[in-house]
Amino acid sequence: MDFVALLTQREFLISVLAAVSAAAVVFTFGSSFIVKSEMRDRIKRVALEREKMRAEEMARLRGNGGSESRGIRRASETKTYMKTVVDRFDLKKAFQDDATVDKLAMAGFRGQGHLTTFLFMRMAAPIAIFLLVTFYVLVLAPGGRPLYLNLTYAIGAALVGAYLPNVLLKNTTTKRQASIRRAWPDCLDLMLLCVESGMSMEHAFKRVAREIGQQSPELAEELTLTTAELAFLEDRGRAYDNLGRRTGLDGVKSVMTALIQADRYGTSVGQALRVMAEEGREQRMMEAEKKAASLPPKLTVPLILFFLPVLFIVILSPAMIKVFSGPVGSVMANGGAG
Repeated sequence: MDFVALLTQREFLISVLAAVSAAAVVFTFGSSFIVKSEMRDRIKRVALEREKMRAEEMARLRGNGGSESRGIRRASETKTYMKTVVDRFDLKKAFQDDATVDKLAMAGFRGQGHLTTFLFMRMAAPIAIFLLVTFYVLVLAPGGRPLYLNLTYAIGAALVGAYLPNVLLKNTTTKRQASIRRAWPDCLDLMLLCVESGMSMEHAFKRVAREIGQQSPELAEELTLTTAELAFLEDRGRAYDNLGRRTGLDGVKSVMTALIQADRYGTSVGQALRVMAEEGREQRMMEAEKKAASLPPKLTVPLILFFLPVLFIVILSPAMIKVFSGPVGSVMANGGAG
């Protein structure tokens, strides 16, 4: 009972929240020091994906399933109990649709292992949140509420938890797309320089991926995968289309469509890239102007709440001090005493 009382004390909850806030601040400032480690992990995943595509292409040319491909896939599989749960409850039929794989790819999660983990979390998240909320409202903080009300709270939290994996996936996709969108105009400029200098598209993608990695590791990862697909796939248009599908950005899709048409009809790739690079720079300038135009309305509320009261205090304080410290203030004080 002492432990339960400790968990329900106000001071303990405040201490826990303060510790969580401090940990969040430390993580925010410390995340900048682990970029190199994340970059190495991304390069490792890209290398694994490239080896898998190479094994699949070799297996296709040989005309069999290919034990090498199966071995590589097995290395990227998720934990065994997750796969067992997904297969036993047939979660692919319940939660997976035609767009699930594309959504995971846009978030940077590729392969069967990530799909299995996502489907497992779709089922496990509401159950885990239901059990945690039930334990909290029934054991840690009963509060004298009826049983049906506690169960209502737990069921509501479970319904919210059912959407939690999708929300986290969408948040990851948004951050990844923002990084790619921010670096894409510079990527087009670099690619145009590489093509006009005489490089092929494979070498241009490889060179740009190496240069753009410091600005956007996500875009460098996608360009590296496209380089591997250009080397192993028979149809180059399929590699371009896969890049647009993985990013999910209209700007990237339009550039890939232009490259597909240039490759199909034999038009100038440099001219297509030059036009798309100019459009990318204009679009980035329009987005900057849009943000600048939306800044005054956003500053209105902070100005009213924080700046104007301080300004009034600074302006009126000397006059108020002079009034209350002069003869009028003495008369008012004597009158109040009388």
